[in-house]
Amino acid sequence: GVDAFYAPGFDYVQVPPQAAFPEPADWYRTALHELGHWVGGKGRLERDQTGHFGSEAYAREELTAELTSAFTCAALGIEPSVRHSDYIATWLHLIRADEKAIFRAASAASKAADWLLSCGQRQD
Repeated sequence: GVDAFYAPGFDYVQVPPQAAFPEPADWYRTALHELGHWVGGKGRLERDQTGHFGSEAYAREELTAELTSAFTCAALGIEPSVRHSDYIATWLHLIRADEKAIFRAASAASKAADWLLSCGQRQD
């Protein structure tokens, strides 16, 4: 498909093909963002993903997913993108309303990034 998203009800991640992105790093960043949502799903880290667009719960989950992408990209040596900081800036209202929101999101994102990075090391 042309859209990137995680569908919690179906436990499904969709990301357009790499050719749809101007730079390979953009595809990785987007895929890792959506996988950041996925790893928070049932049977994994089980974060609250019930928020609707514009809600505080939605903002928390988006901030966590974007930080997961940024942390995972950094760990994998994928060149940083201005996109991470621009996207995170859209959730500043959450950070301003709750001074600990960024720390909670960073903690959840660190767990998610560690979980994703461990997938490549698993020998199931």
